[in-house]
Amino acid sequence: MTVPMAVQGGDAVNKDTNWSRRSFLTTRGLGASAGGMLGLLVGDRSVPACGVLPPRLEVCYSRRAMACEFSVFLPPTVPCGMNAADAALDDIQALEAILTVYSTTSLMSYVNQNGFPGPVRTDGRIFHLLQRAAELTALTDGAFDVSAGALVRAWGFLKGPRRVPGEDEWAAAMSSSGMRHVELDEQQQTVRYRVARLEINLGAIGKGYAIDRAVGRLQEEYGVTSALIQGGLSSMRAVGSCSDDEEGWLVGIQNPLDPGRRVAVVRLRNRAMGTSSANRQHFEAGGRTYGHILDPRTGRPADSDLAGATVLAPDAATADALSTAFFLMGLDKVRDFCHNHPEIAALLVLQPGKSQRTQASPQIVTFNLTKKDYQLTG
Repeated sequence: MTVPMAVQGGDAVNKDTNWSRRSFLTTRGLGASAGGMLGLLVGDRSVPACGVLPPRLEVCYSRRAMACEFSVFLPPTVPCGMNAADAALDDIQALEAILTVYSTTSLMSYVNQNGFPGPVRTDGRIFHLLQRAAELTALTDGAFDVSAGALVRAWGFLKGPRRVPGEDEWAAAMSSSGMRHVELDEQQQTVRYRVARLEINLGAIGKGYAIDRAVGRLQEEYGVTSALIQGGLSSMRAVGSCSDDEEGWLVGIQNPLDPGRRVAVVRLRNRAMGTSSANRQHFEAGGRTYGHILDPRTGRPADSDLAGATVLAPDAATADALSTAFFLMGLDKVRDFCHNHPEIAALLVLQPGKSQRTQASPQIVTFNLTKKDYQLTG
């Protein structure tokens, strides 16, 4: 475990941020990031957008898990803060051991190997997560679907090499994908696959779920009322506010089209945030570029009008799942979803138009965010 820098919230310039399509305003380095696509900000505006700052108020405990770094930010006044952070990070590592599909000995891999013909009795944590995943599949009309592992494998996004599958391989993977083929027995806590070669991959929700479990332990066992847990470049959940800002934790959202800049700053309090973008991970074949986010409805990489989708939700698992779904759904369907689910907020970065000469000025659309929630950077 390491105990690196600590960061504090800072003020940002007010902008007129109504729910509308907006032009991006050039950043001036509002603060430094503790991560990537999502990162805590500090008050020193002289620091570049991706700079590193010396310690300030909050204490940060970090550990690597799920192929990324998880960080627990706590005020220095939290009793037994190191013990609390260690316990939270222990929970995350314990979940990785059962959820990962990169180990053939994990429980999730065992379910994938034996779910057909099944049934397979599971750990209660996996079963609960699969139930929630099935609910989110229904809510998003299939844009989010953890049972598309066969497609992930066919495109080489699991262990490589990345490639465009042939039509026969693609068709076989499509026939072995879909939550409609997964049978969950709540009473017996079992999972059964109705088709062979179906694989569940929890990568788009597992990190958020681990953060939720860790937050629960901080609150229930240690009585923590102020904390933020960040997982990698895409997931975080805030409890209360940081030490010097009652309005919440100040979080920066990176421009997916220009990683050295930020598109917005968001105040996060008692809710979670997740973000998705295909610009960081992709491969080229036959003169085309393919992003790593697969659309389970088509079995092919996303063809979206969005460059990035950030979601605020009550819990991190939901924020993670919906950020992936929103990226695939596109602007119009996200608007409808947020209209029907006021507890969900979104900040969307649109793909640049053909006449747009620079990637540094994307257009931004927000839903269910108020002026107090966020500010466009400029």
